[in-house]
Amino acid sequence: MPELRPWRAARPHVTRFANAVRPRLARAAGAVRPGLTRAKDAVQPYLERTVAAVKPQVTRLARVPRPKAVKTWQYTAGAAGAGLALAATVATAAGPWDSSGQRTAEQDRAVALERTGGTDHGGASGATAAGPLPAPSAPSVLTALGGAANTVKSAPTGRALATVLDPLLGNTALGTRHTAAVVDVASGKRLYGAGAGTALTPASTTKIATAVAALSALGADHRLVTRAALEADTKELVLVGGGDPTLTARADDGGGWASLRELAEQTATALKKRDITTVTLSYDKTLYAGSEIHPIGVNDNLAPVSALMVDEARTDDTASGPAPRTTDPAADATRAFARFLSDHGIRTSSPGPSKATGRAENLAEVLSPPLSALVERMLTNSDNDIAEALARQTALADRQRADFAGGGKAIRAQLKKLGLPLAGAGFHDGSGLDRADRLTADLLTSLLVKAGDPAHPDLRPALTGLPVAGFTGTLTSRYTDGAAGVVRAKTGTLTGVNTLAGTVVDRDGRLLAFAFLTSDTRDPAAAQSALDRTASALAACGCG
Repeated sequence: MPELRPWRAARPHVTRFANAVRPRLARAAGAVRPGLTRAKDAVQPYLERTVAAVKPQVTRLARVPRPKAVKTWQYTAGAAGAGLALAATVATAAGPWDSSGQRTAEQDRAVALERTGGTDHGGASGATAAGPLPAPSAPSVLTALGGAANTVKSAPTGRALATVLDPLLGNTALGTRHTAAVVDVASGKRLYGAGAGTALTPASTTKIATAVAALSALGADHRLVTRAALEADTKELVLVGGGDPTLTARADDGGGWASLRELAEQTATALKKRDITTVTLSYDKTLYAGSEIHPIGVNDNLAPVSALMVDEARTDDTASGPAPRTTDPAADATRAFARFLSDHGIRTSSPGPSKATGRAENLAEVLSPPLSALVERMLTNSDNDIAEALARQTALADRQRADFAGGGKAIRAQLKKLGLPLAGAGFHDGSGLDRADRLTADLLTSLLVKAGDPAHPDLRPALTGLPVAGFTGTLTSRYTDGAAGVVRAKTGTLTGVNTLAGTVVDRDGRLLAFAFLTSDTRDPAAAQSALDRTASALAACGCG
């Protein structure tokens, strides 16, 4: 079968690559993630079963000629084999594996199955103990798939895509209304559309728009600053929030996020140099305006949106997903800051709200990871707290009021500057939790194509942060028997709403952007499964 020849040619390179990097990964894993060995032991039986199950399928695929007319279920079933062949072709371009060692478990699986994919954003990805850990962002893989590979064969035809997708999108599990679009990333040409210009509730696929707008307004290297400022005349110490929701108070920060403990240590050192051991402590959260409570009300999916918080105001040890939240994130963060200052010999008053003056002296500051990393974590984990923070940061950059409405206006303004199709679109938040949000399949695919445009390299994290089917984030447990490692997509779910938008590499090696939006669904699990089958069919489609 011609499609498998690159796999056979690349396989020796994959093996040599794995042998070369394994010693370095082992050393790094021991230093950085002691628990990785236990995770690897847990996943090994699963890997062996998966390899045993997949290899016979690939062998059968190699022996069976492609029929002229293939039923829709056969496109879905063929996705795994096609993905293995394609991934092997580009595996050597994906390196080097990240030096932190966090990729060890997934590397073993990738070598075994000849596939690759993932993101290195440093935080929790949603991967379970039974699945592989996140992989590094790999622009080189995207370049290989979206560049050279896209010149091998022509893009799929609209008629062929309709033959494959129409029956799948007609599934009654997808509700009474659905829209869809498929676009060739290399050319930007729309190949398939079904109501693509009709705006529907996008749910969390809104985060793709938030990501592109924030990256466009601020740049991929922008960082959020949390600082401690001293009012010299009153000896008031002000903890000034810069809007970083990833600021952490935890002792063991394995993700490289800004540390409140580090800020306290630096601040204490600076105070002692000035012979100050007692201060009046306050906090400044005035960077943001308006209500902190989302229109959906108090909800475990989102903390009050404050310019000052630690660990997303979670009251448990989780790093992603729903969790109980504190009602006053800024005050709680400042109380934690006071405890850390006390550990270094600085006594404080009970903290209260204030505003740092222009005369205040900055004693210390900590920086968030670059915006590119925040975007990747937001997309991979569908992180609502980061999404709302980025909407407000975009509002500040666009000189809008930093509240829910201002964030929506700023997102629209940035996308308009990029020349994206905004007819029918409405933005009322950054996360997609607001049911009043509206996006079209045309806009979602255009966002993805724009993020892949070489003329806009700062937008690339909107692609590299997308969850990888079967590997990371909200797709960790999905596509286990389909296009794992080949589909990268942002999910969206609200009551009666299921959406999916991302990229896929088809059987001919074309990088395609797609968006599927549905409404009035009644069974979330059935709708999710139907969307996954549709994306898998697109991956398996040799429709050129």
